Amino acid sequence: MTKLQLLRCNPSRALQCAQKLSNDLQKKALVQLLGSNTKRESIPKSLLKEGPGVVISSGGSSGGPHQCLQPCSNLDQSALSTGLWLQAQGIEPTKCSILNPLPLNHISGLISWWRSRQWEAQHTWLLPSLMRDPVELERSCQRLFKEKNKHFLVSLVPTQLSRLIHHPAGWQWLQKFDVIWVGGASLSENLGKTARNKNLRLAPCYGSTETAAMVTALTPEEFLKGQAGCGSPLTDVELALGNNGELKVRTPRIAKYRWKNGAVDVLVDNKGWWISGDRAELIGASHAPQLRVIGRIDTAINSGGETVFPEKLEAELLESAKAAKLPIDHLLLLPVEDKEWGQRLVGLVCWRGESLQNKSTEKLILLKELIETWQPAEKPVAWFKCQELCPNSAGKMERQRWSRWLRENYKQH
Repeated sequence: MTKLQLLRCNPSRALQCAQKLSNDLQKKALVQLLGSNTKRESIPKSLLKEGPGVVISSGGSSGGPHQCLQPCSNLDQSALSTGLWLQAQGIEPTKCSILNPLPLNHISGLISWWRSRQWEAQHTWLLPSLMRDPVELERSCQRLFKEKNKHFLVSLVPTQLSRLIHHPAGWQWLQKFDVIWVGGASLSENLGKTARNKNLRLAPCYGSTETAAMVTALTPEEFLKGQAGCGSPLTDVELALGNNGELKVRTPRIAKYRWKNGAVDVLVDNKGWWISGDRAELIGASHAPQLRVIGRIDTAINSGGETVFPEKLEAELLESAKAAKLPIDHLLLLPVEDKEWGQRLVGLVCWRGESLQNKSTEKLILLKELIETWQPAEKPVAWFKCQELCPNSAGKMERQRWSRWLRENYKQH
């Protein structure tokens, strides 16, 4: 039986945590990766024959987090397929320098470090405090960027990209990269347009913990030419759509098991397909379709007969608000029951700065003006200030958590 090790991943001590993970995996252990304050969940003994590998949290944006078992062989396969994708862009993986601002207990942070090990590439952890300070971030990386004959790579979630792109020092930092993979959440049309105008080499991609990270990616050249979506599947990936438009993925690196609510599930059906939970479109040739994700099926609402995807609206509104210089840190659109419409949206907004306490009403009027052209089903019927509102370490909003906050603070809804 494989030995289970617990590793609490402190983002401020990422290098030491990664070294401990490496040591444990060399001993053929199964390592459960947890955040600094994440509650530990017991893992069934029946899974302990699957090491070496990691047990890593997935989800949190809607149905609540669950644990996925990813053996090292799946992580190796993921790194290999990403390396082949880079080579197709004329980038040699061994000559890459990967900057990693994501935590080890998040699949994107883990796989960035894993790629560097397999490719024998340079890897640098970035402290969370640096990602909140574009000036210090740009200054601290100057020495790295002076290295010759290196291709610089980074993976970001849209909230990080948005914070950096709207700051002069952050923009200068982003310009240094040959590839900026953007995943974890929807890339808004406005944010994509801003990145193109600044000639940033974005590679919007799609992946998950269940698939050991990235399964599709748009090339920077495609992005800069104005192409939308998440690109074509990597060499070891097949895509299909279910009867309701749900995205299906088949790849040899699907997680072995999922552990949720005290039960163990096998993720794939009898033909090897994993159903992602995202509604999507596949455009173009069947052997190399372009993926466009419409939204999460489990967070979509039916409002007055219209299907509405809150994440798409949030991304669009947040970028419009930033363009209008409205000082918003975060916003979230949540459904409430409505006798006439079935469901309607309400908005939570976190304003930036204490100075807005006496001006939030005025700013809210300006915010509402930005959605004047939206369809009635898309417009929130109420707005609430929520200064605690923030995404989790993976850059995702935990919708169940903030729905509870709404119920507890505003009983009338």
